[in-house]
Amino acid sequence: MPILISWIISSLAILASAYLLPGVTVDSFLAALTAALVLGLANAILKPVLILLTLPINFLSMGLFTLVINAGLVMLTASIVPGFYIAGFWWALLMGLILSLVSAIIPD
Repeated sequence: MPILISWIISSLAILASAYLLPGVTVDSFLAALTAALVLGLANAILKPVLILLTLPINFLSMGLFTLVINAGLVMLTASIVPGFYIAGFWWALLMGLILSLVSAIIPD
C-alpha cells in the first residue's frame, strides 16, 4: 500500500511541476501516472549504475553531477512516455529538483 501512495504522490508532483514550469507538459493524469512509474523504475535500475560510472566527476563536483543524472533520467522518461514532454535540459533539471524536494518531504 505505501508504494501505491508514493506512486500517486509522485504523479501529483509531476502534474504540479507541469503546472509550475512552462517547459513541462503533461496531457493527462494517466500520462503522469505512467511517467511516475517509468521514472521510478529508471531511478531504481539506471540511477545506481550511472552514479557508479560517474563517481569521479561526481566526487569532483561534490555531488552536484547527480542533478545532471536526475535531469537525464527525466528527459529519458519524457522520451519514452507519450503525453509527457520536456522542452529542454534546464526544464528537466528544475523538474528533477521539484521531484526531489517532494520525495524528501514525503515519508517512506
